[in-house]
Amino acid sequence: MLHITGIIISLFLSILLFTKKGKSGADLLLAFWLLLISLHLVTYYLLATGKFIEFPYLLGVEIAFPFIHGPFLYLYTSLLTGKKITNLKFGLHFIPTLLVYVVLLKFFLLPIAEKILVYENQGAGYTTILKIIHFAVIPSGVVYIVLSLLLLKEHRRIISNQLSAVEKINLNWLSKPMIGMGLIWLSVLFGNDRTTFTCVDLFILYIGYFGVKQVGIFTNKIDEQPLPHEEIAFPVKYQKSAIGEVLLSEIHAELLKLMEQKKLFRDPELSLNELAKQLGVHPNSLSQVINTLEHKNFYDYINALRINEFKTIMLFPENQKFTMLSLAYEVGFNSKTSFNRNFKKITGLSPTAYLKQHKIRLQVTI
Repeated sequence: MLHITGIIISLFLSILLFTKKGKSGADLLLAFWLLLISLHLVTYYLLATGKFIEFPYLLGVEIAFPFIHGPFLYLYTSLLTGKKITNLKFGLHFIPTLLVYVVLLKFFLLPIAEKILVYENQGAGYTTILKIIHFAVIPSGVVYIVLSLLLLKEHRRIISNQLSAVEKINLNWLSKPMIGMGLIWLSVLFGNDRTTFTCVDLFILYIGYFGVKQVGIFTNKIDEQPLPHEEIAFPVKYQKSAIGEVLLSEIHAELLKLMEQKKLFRDPELSLNELAKQLGVHPNSLSQVINTLEHKNFYDYINALRINEFKTIMLFPENQKFTMLSLAYEVGFNSKTSFNRNFKKITGLSPTAYLKQHKIRLQVTI
C-alpha cells in the first residue's frame, strides 16, 4: 500500500511541477526526476507482486535506475544554487546509466518468453553482471551525495558573504533529502528491496513537498548580484585586487561611519553590493574589509549590528509599548526565526531570557 501511495504521490507531484506557472529549470528537472522515480516504483511493485509477467516490456528497465538518482540530486542542487548546466555536462552524468543498458543489450533482445524465464529464475545467466551493477551503484551514490553537499556548502558561503537575510534561500531543507539518499544507499548495501523502496517512498514525500514549495533561488535579486570572484565593471575608489592595511583601515572607517549615520542595516534586503555602492568601493574590497577587520562574513556582520541596535532601542521608554518582534523588524530582521537564531548566536541567550536577565519588560513578548 505504501508503494502505491508513493507511485501516486510522485506522479501527482510531477504533474504539479510540469504545470506549475513560472516554473524554473530546477522545477522541470525535479518533475522529470519524480516521473522516473514513479516508474522505478512501478517496476518494483510489479516485481514484488509477481505481476511483471503482465508487463513484460518493462522487464530490465529498472536495473539501471539506481544510477540516475545520484546525478539528478546533484543536477537539481546545481540548478537551485545557480550553476549553469550545459547539455554536454548534463549528458556526461548519465553515461553509467547508458553503459548498463549497453551491457544488458543481449537481455533486451531476448524474446519475451525468455525474459520472463530469466526473471522467474532470479536472473539466471546474468547473475555476475547484476552483482557488478549492484555494487557499482554504491560508489556512484556516495560520490554524488558528497558532491551535492559540497555544492550546498559553497552556496551557503556565497550567500552569507553577499546577503544579510539568507533564511529563505539557504536551502537547508535540501541537506535532509541528501541524508535520505545516503540512507537509501545504505539500505541497498545492507538491507533488502522492501526497506530500500520504503525509504524511497518517504524520500518522495519529503523532496516532493519542499521541491514544489521551493522558488527558484536565482530568480530574485541574488541573480543580479555578481559572485565574489566574477569580473564586473564597477565605478569605485578602490579596485578589487587585494588591498593593503592602509586602504583596509580607510574603508573600514568609512563603513563604521556610514553604519552609524545611516543605519543601513535596518534594510532587511541589504546586500553586499548595495552597501559597496553606498561606500563607492568594489564588493570584493568591502568583503575583504569585513572578513579581515570584523572577523565575520557579511551576513553575520550585518545581523550583529541589528542585534546591537535592538539591545539599544529596547531600553528607550517610548519603545516599551511595542512587542519584541516589532522591534526586531524595526532593526532589519524579516522573520522571528532569523531574529531568535541570531540573537542567541550573539548573546548566548534567547531574547526572552535576555530580557528577563536584564529585568526589561516589553508590553508583549514573543
